[in-house]
Order: sequence, then structure tokens, then C-alpha cells
Amino acid sequence: MKIGIYGYGNLGKGVELAVRQNKDMELFGVFTRRNPESLKTLTGIPAYSSNDIENYKDEIDVLIICGGSATDLPEMTPALAKNFNVIDSFDTHADIPVHFAKVDKVAKENGTTAAISVGWDPGMFSLNRLYANSIIPDGKDYTFWGKGVSQGHSDAIRRIEGVLDARQYTCPVEEAMEKVRNGENPELTTREKHTRLCYVVAEDGADLSRIENEIKTMPKYFSDYDTTVNFISQDELDRDHKGIPHGGSVIRTGKTGLNNENNHVIEYSLKLDSNPEFTASVLVAYARAVYKLNKKGDTGCKTVFDIAPADLSPMSHEEMIAHLL
Repeated sequence: MKIGIYGYGNLGKGVELAVRQNKDMELFGVFTRRNPESLKTLTGIPAYSSNDIENYKDEIDVLIICGGSATDLPEMTPALAKNFNVIDSFDTHADIPVHFAKVDKVAKENGTTAAISVGWDPGMFSLNRLYANSIIPDGKDYTFWGKGVSQGHSDAIRRIEGVLDARQYTCPVEEAMEKVRNGENPELTTREKHTRLCYVVAEDGADLSRIENEIKTMPKYFSDYDTTVNFISQDELDRDHKGIPHGGSVIRTGKTGLNNENNHVIEYSLKLDSNPEFTASVLVAYARAVYKLNKKGDTGCKTVFDIAPADLSPMSHEEMIAHLL
């Protein structure tokens, strides 16, 4: 199947690399809002102007949309679903129902197949929450993120006057995780589940106390968390914090038995050296499913809840039963 990439940031580059590991796929190219002639791709695949994408609708089986959730994907995914089978990683949890409805309407009207909110959260974590809730209905869910770089929070710090560069790590509170794993079913506040760890490069002569205070009191980002701010040099940041690691755990604790005497803990966890490359790998697997569903005439919008595991694999049904079951 032929895969197109729409957008060429960290996620788009991850998709470019992930497709190379799947023998039943090949890359058609990258579509960019930048000047395509100035874009040098990692593997030498061609770049095209996003303005010309409709010219290639018969040459691409699935278009993987690699934009941001804040402003890009709410517009891009429904617009592109008119002419392409599409998939995105929309991750603004509260807005997923509205995004789903918009994409579903367009896809059904035009006979295309779409998948939204594919990645690890939402995505793989969502699936594991569903499985665990179905298996242990008398229980409680916990989700911990990190330790990992939060790109949105890092950008928020960089917008502060006097800040040249920054990385912010989301860190789970180990004591809280142990209480959950021990089956104590704690009631945890936002502050009790995660901390924020910031590394900041400030301009020469900048007021460090003011910057630290602005970070720690920033609503929606830091004010609800215990936050540590470390000021370091640009060389230190480039040397020690150049990667984009992330991960986390979904844990459900619950009880079974005549008198609820037996405790159970279900945990799914990820430890990722590269958040965008792993997310891209999930997108590529689900792109295969989108392709299969469209071939069957199953159109409209899908989530990870709607797609059978068998459709993710390049194996035949017989091979899956023999080797994976």
C-alpha cells in the first residue's frame, strides 16, 4: 500500500522511518506547507506542496496527517477525508467526540475511511483502559505519564520573557504508583500523581526569580503541580536534554470473589526513547487497518475501539493463530 505523509515535523519524520520497517508498505512522499524544494527528507523521499495534494488522490492509499491537535488537525483531517483515507493522532481528549463527528460525516459522504486519535494516549492506553474495565468491572483506573518531555509545556516556558530555551519533564510520583500497585486504591489529587521538572536557559541578566515564579504559577500548566525549576546553560540543555523520551502506565485495580476478597492489578506500561517515533509506529500499524477496512467497503470514522487487532498485522489469519495466539 502507498502511504502519504501530510506535515513534516518530528511525527512526520517518525512515520517516514516507521514505514521502512513494514514490507507491505511504501512511501509516496511528503506534503508540506513549506517550500517543498527546500525540504530535505531523512530518506530522500520526494516532497510536494500541500496545495497540490488533491492531484494525487488516486495514487495514495492512506494519508497519515502529522499536524498539531490545537489548530491543525481539527481542520486538516475532515478536509483531507473528502479525498483520502486518513489517520491522525488528535490528542485533545475533551474534544475527541466533536472531532470524531466532523470526520465521520465527511468520510461517510465521500466513501473514505478515517481513524482518529491514534497513538499511545489516546490510543494504546485507551485500549488497555477498555480491556481492563471490561474484565474487572468492580475497580478503579489510574493513569501515570512520564518520565518524559512534554513538548507543549516546554513551549509554554519558552514563551516567557527572558527565556531562550527550555525542556519540561512530566514525572510520576513513585509513592503514589506504589500505593496503586499495592491495591490501596488511593484518592489522588493532580499534585499527588505527577510533578513537573523544568530545565531553563535564560538570557544573560534576566530576572531568574521572576521567571521561576511565572513558571510555577502558570495556570493549566504548572500551578496545580509541585514544580522544580533548574537554570542551566544552552550547552548543557543541548547535551543532556536533546531527546524526546516519554512513556507511562495505565493501571486498573479491582476485586473479584463472593465477598470481594481477591485483589487484582492490571498494568500496561511504556518506556519510550522517542515519543514521536513510537507514536508514528502506532499510526503506521493502524494505517494498514484503515486500508483493509476501506477495501471491504467499511467507511466513516474509526477509533482504536472500533478496529480489530487482526487488521493491524501484515500476517495472515493462519500465521497469527500459529505464532501469536
